[in-house]
Formats: sequence, C-alpha cells, structure tokens
Amino acid sequence: MAEQFTTRRVDYSKPEDRAALTGLLDHYARDPMGGSTPIASKALSRLCDDLAQRPFAFSFIAYSTDGTAAGLVNCFEGYSTFKAAPLINIHDIVVQSDWRGQGVAQLLMQAVESEARIRKACKITLEVLTGNHTAMKSYERFGFAPYALDPKVGTATFMQKWL
Repeated sequence: MAEQFTTRRVDYSKPEDRAALTGLLDHYARDPMGGSTPIASKALSRLCDDLAQRPFAFSFIAYSTDGTAAGLVNCFEGYSTFKAAPLINIHDIVVQSDWRGQGVAQLLMQAVESEARIRKACKITLEVLTGNHTAMKSYERFGFAPYALDPKVGTATFMQKWL
C-alpha cells in the first residue's frame, strides 16, 4: 500500500513544508499518544526556524499521490560513544489518522534509515509509549527491538526531567 506515498526531506524554509510539519506535529500532540494537548502557537510559529538552526536535525514528510501530507518524522543526529559513530534518534513520528495502517510509518522509517546509512550511523533509536501497541508492532516489523546491553541486567528505560 505504501506505493501510493512518496517521502521528501523537509526544507524548513519552504512555507508549504513548514505548514505540513507543524500541522502534522500538532495533530500528533492532540492525539492521546501525543499527550492530547495542542502545541502552543508560539512554539509552532518558531519550530521550523529553530530546527533549521540545528545542523543535526532533519525531517521527512510522506505525501499521498494527491499531495496530502500523510506523515512526518523528525530526527536528530547524536553520537554513540561505545561505537565512536553517529546515531540517529527518531524524535517524532506521526501518521495523520486518515492514513494509518497504510504503510506510511514504514516508508518514513525507510527514509530515515537511508539517511542514517549516508551519515554512517551505527544505529537508529526511538522512544514509544508501552501502551502504543500499534506503533510498537510497526517498529518491531521494521527491525527495532528493546535496548539491552546484556539481557541479564534488563532493558533501557527512557526517563526525563523537565527544566
């Protein structure tokens, strides 16, 4: 089904890319898996300018054949000290609710993997809520697995501290 979609790297300076990115991200934020809270308009208005200033940020949007923005992935390049190599973190991945179940997330992750290989990254990471079973299955289908250095000592847990 993903044949009806194409991906394109986001140009943070193009008005149509900016509108698609912020619209999709806000759609995700309003979803229960995104916290059910819209993103503040002040944050949305400066988001693309902020991303453009970060050389290690990149995004892709999936478009349907009719030109509708169907999905988005925002990523950041980090660095693995254990491998002495770049890594790519998928920070946001969203599929507009009308397009879910049609291969959009898989297509977006393929775009990220291609970019990761160009950057000679050693791995791609992401975080997902344990209750988001649909997303977890999609990520597992793509080859993601829980992070563990040694299964005897457990898997990694994502934590945060708000500042």
